[in-house]
Amino acid sequence: MSKWVLGVLGGSGLYEIDGLENAREEHIVSPWGVPSGNVMRGNIGDVELVFLPRHGKGHRLSPTHVNYRANIDILKRAGVTDILSISAVGSLQQQYPPGDFVVIDQFIDRSFAREKSFFGEGCVAHVSMAQPVCERLAGLAFEAGQAVGASCHKGGTYIVMEGPQFSTYAESQLYRSWGCDVIGMTNMPEAKLAREAELPYATVAMVTDYDCWHEEEEAVSVESVLKIMHGNSARAKLLIQHLAKELNGTPRTNGNQGIETCLDFALITPSEARDPELLAKLDAVAGRVL
Repeated sequence: MSKWVLGVLGGSGLYEIDGLENAREEHIVSPWGVPSGNVMRGNIGDVELVFLPRHGKGHRLSPTHVNYRANIDILKRAGVTDILSISAVGSLQQQYPPGDFVVIDQFIDRSFAREKSFFGEGCVAHVSMAQPVCERLAGLAFEAGQAVGASCHKGGTYIVMEGPQFSTYAESQLYRSWGCDVIGMTNMPEAKLAREAELPYATVAMVTDYDCWHEEEEAVSVESVLKIMHGNSARAKLLIQHLAKELNGTPRTNGNQGIETCLDFALITPSEARDPELLAKLDAVAGRVL
């Protein structure tokens, strides 16, 4: 059994966390390049939080230019045990209006201009993504959302587009026909990299708009997103505070999905053929099995 160290990745509109005790900024160096910024470490009760704004201070990084590998790597180096992603999304279904929260359970990855794995030439690994989120953490996040008065939905499919442009009308209708619930630009390859790092991951998707499919609503714009974002961010901060307090009384044990040990049978390159330089970069992410 280990203590909770909750990593929080803040999306658009969430650049800080309220209520952190003993808050201090830490600079962590990653062999995978420059992360989005320094982490903010602090406590809410007995639970330690490590916060990283995904887009950097001042929202200076587009979804394509976020260094997802470095971000997950520094959270692992910071001792994080679980990751909660807070992300702004567009709704693809009538039942998820702007202002609602959706606790995601599935992803479709349509990004194409990002590094998606810590592994590759010199050390190949294949992890399962059949169930891409941690059921335990997602359940706790859903309960926290309900407790703070958010209109919160449990389960949903998040399609990740490359961006930074919003969808065309035809694309939006295509994704709806696939059964997708929300659309965003950031949670892939983030969720894949968290799995490779053996870190349980869950997403609270904050709806800001109806993308561009809705015939009775205006197409998404930055202006429309910003109108909803302030209220969403305030509720997200309350959700994080409540979740941390609930974790105080919840034993932190390995879940039944095998996330914390998923690398045990994922490495396919024999030890004698592995690239020492790549192994050195994997010291935090995969040091347990290497």
